[in-house]
Amino acid sequence: MNKKKILNDPVYGFINIPNELVFDIIEHTYFQRLRRIKQLGLTDFVYPGALHTRFHHAIGATYLMQKTLDTLRSKGVMIFDAEYEAALVAILLHDVGHGPFSHTLEFSLFKDVQHEQISLWIFDKLNKEFGGRLELAKQIFTGKYHRKFLHQLVSSQLDVDRLDYLKRDSFFTGVYEGTIGAERIIKMLNVENDQLVVEEKGIYSIENFLSARRLMYWQVYLHKTAVAAEAMLISLIKRAKKLTQSGKEIPATPAFRIFLERNITQQEFFDDKDLLDVFAMLDDMDVWGSIKMWQSHGDVVLSKLSNDLLNRRLFGIRLSNDKFSTEQIDHVMQQLISQGYSAQEAKYFIQKGSISNAAYIAKGGSINILMKSGEVVDVAQATDLPNIKAMSKIVKKYYLCFPKNLSLPV
Repeated sequence: MNKKKILNDPVYGFINIPNELVFDIIEHTYFQRLRRIKQLGLTDFVYPGALHTRFHHAIGATYLMQKTLDTLRSKGVMIFDAEYEAALVAILLHDVGHGPFSHTLEFSLFKDVQHEQISLWIFDKLNKEFGGRLELAKQIFTGKYHRKFLHQLVSSQLDVDRLDYLKRDSFFTGVYEGTIGAERIIKMLNVENDQLVVEEKGIYSIENFLSARRLMYWQVYLHKTAVAAEAMLISLIKRAKKLTQSGKEIPATPAFRIFLERNITQQEFFDDKDLLDVFAMLDDMDVWGSIKMWQSHGDVVLSKLSNDLLNRRLFGIRLSNDKFSTEQIDHVMQQLISQGYSAQEAKYFIQKGSISNAAYIAKGGSINILMKSGEVVDVAQATDLPNIKAMSKIVKKYYLCFPKNLSLPV
């Protein structure tokens, strides 16, 4: 079988599958599932072009990893063939544990189980299937391999994951202010004392990268309408789980039903080895297909939320620098009760929480600049531009979501 395939990517053009192992992993059912998980969850409710998938992103990140490793080799950084292949596999599989709608339902379908942990379990399972050939990739993925710069390329403040998703998400949303010079940044990368560094002449590309990341968070990832849509979906799943676990008949696909019937914890994943295979059958289509069936359900909350979400009649959202008061939330609750909902039903139409944005957090993983003098310094120290220092500040906002026909007290 010919495994030397070429993919035509809308962002980078033609991408060559580098070797047979990468091809075989791409062909695996666990990886193919990523075709059915949108990269940006419900963000297409705001930006209609944001329909790209985790599959697109994983392929793109692997392409950038290949370009990065080739650049480092050209600068004299010794990277053995086994390390080269393992780094490609590590970035290819870095998001394989994502559930439906990516981050949106991460803490609704499971309890204290993050997608990184599920990715690691899938890594282990694939490693067995491939006869241990993924062991080095797993070490790089987890940061246990002794050459730390390889892990930094997979996960750090300046990794190929971020380089791809910023460039790709900007392209598909049409938010061109978020465009970054990924290729130039890659050309400026080097390794010093086993740490990933950026050569001094690339400092302005890094400034643009951080500025673009900050902008993309507020304008795309944390867009208030997308936050409201996600809050609505979370409320809907909570209601479906509540009804299912109380004995009500809630139609759902077989894989989705298992996660509605149980509040699955990390320990249950350990105890029930079949759960991982069930999870691997779960994607956006399970959720949307089930929601379409819930439109006509007898439960007024389930049917109302399903109809509204399918037809983009979204919650309104208010943002504040301070937490919303109990009095404000009670005011909304009373309006819902006056419309005929019980107090227990009304709570599904109110969602509160917080969002935060920090473009650059130096603590625990700074972006290091290799100065012409040979000194390695943090990017915030290397630049004379004050906005990089400002980007280190975490900006936090509180939100309250509820139906648009309701109001908050003045």
